Amino acid sequence: MGIILDTLKSVFKTITKLSRPYFSLEENELKFKIDSDNFYKYPISNVETKTRHDSYVLEAYTLKTKDLFIEYIHIDSDVSWNSQALGSFISLLKENLKIRNMDLLEKKEFNHYEFLTYKIDGNYILNIIYIYEINKDVFIIDKQSELYENLLKNFQKDYKYTLEKNSNLNLDINVSLVKNNAMRSYFGISS
Repeated sequence: MGIILDTLKSVFKTITKLSRPYFSLEENELKFKIDSDNFYKYPISNVETKTRHDSYVLEAYTLKTKDLFIEYIHIDSDVSWNSQALGSFISLLKENLKIRNMDLLEKKEFNHYEFLTYKIDGNYILNIIYIYEINKDVFIIDKQSELYENLLKNFQKDYKYTLEKNSNLNLDINVSLVKNNAMRSYFGISS
């Protein structure tokens, strides 16, 4: 009986570790799942959060700090994206910021994470972190490269950020796929 109980406890512990979200927002801290046992925590302050509403989402919000912009989208289980989520986010970003040219300088992928660095109109750098889970998508824009670099080092230990960094980029980012979904149909009921 003890062996069966120990086996059940082990299976439950494994499922619990695997089911933890890859991204979570806790009190003044972003938390990123690196592997089943390790998390990277990133402190944030002076946070402006807006809850986003759409009939197809269970939970959605945008979050802004001086250096970060985040859109978190958790869609309902019977909802699907009508296009690639990251591509839709980048297109909306490009439109809202009136970007003419986005040159991809770096792209790295690990598990449920994509790291992308763009040179924008030859003037400044935007780092984008895309995290995806079942029915959840997180888009992070890092204007100062700090979160991007430190989070990426958790996946690639020898990583060195060799690109230029923005010095106090004053860029007001206010984009939301959820806010624009009613007009643009980024996601909807699965057929």
